[in-house]
Amino acid sequence: MNGSAFLQLGATLASETIFGIGLSLSGMLDPARVRGFLDITRDWNPSLAFVLGGAVAVSALGVLVTRRMQRPLLDDAFHLPQNRVIDRRLIIGSAIFGVGWGLVGLYPGPALASLSLGLPATALFVIAMLGGMVLHDRLPKLGSGRQGGGEGRIGLESGRLS
Repeated sequence: MNGSAFLQLGATLASETIFGIGLSLSGMLDPARVRGFLDITRDWNPSLAFVLGGAVAVSALGVLVTRRMQRPLLDDAFHLPQNRVIDRRLIIGSAIFGVGWGLVGLYPGPALASLSLGLPATALFVIAMLGGMVLHDRLPKLGSGRQGGGEGRIGLESGRLS
């Protein structure tokens, strides 16, 4: 492993550790708190809104700093997504993700961090999540060959819907 790869790995581990500590301190490892935010019909818990607001503020600052940089510190170029199309697969996948998050109160990042708590339900969630990822990779892609095109698409060029 060369020095650059070692520094990239170290930066990745440091940022993921900070993310996990932030999730823990904010209480977002508790699925009941997440469900309390998503269920506005009962005893609504707005604390997640402050966590999300803080995340948006930090991300916005990161985007502003990144736009002023010629290149990243530990790589030769920025690796940004090239696909700017919002298609049916993206919308359906996002809906499935949101429904799962609302029902269980976990999504991949907090689920992995929650493994440290030793809760059987979290371990079951992570096993099911990994199984879903493997299944997704093994099954033929729905609508393959139409990625980024075809019926039901919305183009996103230069940050504008088209």
